[in-house]
Amino acid sequence: MQEEYAFSERRACGLLDVAVSSYRYQPRRSDEPLRTQLVELAREKPRFGYRRLHVLLQRRGGRVNHKKLFRVYRAAGLSLRRKKRKHCVRVGQPLEVRTAANQEWALDFAHDAVACGRAIRVLSVVDAYTRECLALEVDTSFASRRVTRVLDQIIVERGLPDAIRCDNGPELTSRHFLAWCIERKIELVHIQAGKPTQNARVESFHGRLREECLAVSWFENLFDARRKIAAWRKEYNEERPHSSLGYRTPAEFAAALRMEERCGKDAPWKSRNRDFPTALGNPAEAAGFPLSHSSGDGGSSTAAEVKRANVV
Repeated sequence: MQEEYAFSERRACGLLDVAVSSYRYQPRRSDEPLRTQLVELAREKPRFGYRRLHVLLQRRGGRVNHKKLFRVYRAAGLSLRRKKRKHCVRVGQPLEVRTAANQEWALDFAHDAVACGRAIRVLSVVDAYTRECLALEVDTSFASRRVTRVLDQIIVERGLPDAIRCDNGPELTSRHFLAWCIERKIELVHIQAGKPTQNARVESFHGRLREECLAVSWFENLFDARRKIAAWRKEYNEERPHSSLGYRTPAEFAAALRMEERCGKDAPWKSRNRDFPTALGNPAEAAGFPLSHSSGDGGSSTAAEVKRANVV
């Protein structure tokens, strides 16, 4: 400011609201001895930070405030450069409305402990549309190969899903798991870190699992936990009413869905009964009498004639 506007030192300090004595102050104490000691310690222990160097300095009999030591440590250029861990940037994908089974499977882990205090993990796989619990695998740990083995067992029974929604755990971001999904042409949807609501379906399921099973059960060991959790999974799928399914069980809803699919355009009974596109075929033949109309020539109209009349 003095050079640019040709102000005096006192005028510049007044404009900046700085005391002239503070501006002119020159420290009388020298930090050179402390700086020399820090540099020597840092050469002996190059990966020690200022806190550990402070401890070593105190062991040698030096008494210095930790704030002063940090200031000298920074001024000497001894700060450690730490590499920040690289994280994959996930783009948030909102939950989509699913209209059929196997369009999306939601996958996540729940945690609990057995009587001895050993932690256990529960791998949950839920169908996003039918709300069926496809798997509840219990173990102390899960590698990515164990996860894909469980998914392979489900695929044998139900077929391949279109997509799998999961979090960013190490077993779900490993090269093996990614290659497994690519090989089977399954879309892998990773949620954003710290946003479990993007996988809300399985989180809602975990709420029921904790309240109705984990919180009210005492697991003596791992095998007891597997037995009790498997029994609760069967109860959830076959007995427990689900509010989002019209208070039907997931098994009942899935069975009704399969029945509707069999009654679709490619149903086998439609290929057999082309003239009467109903599941019962010709209702008149089922009743035991022909479908006829009295005409002037005494003939009877056939199914083809009825069909032509409907077209006209």
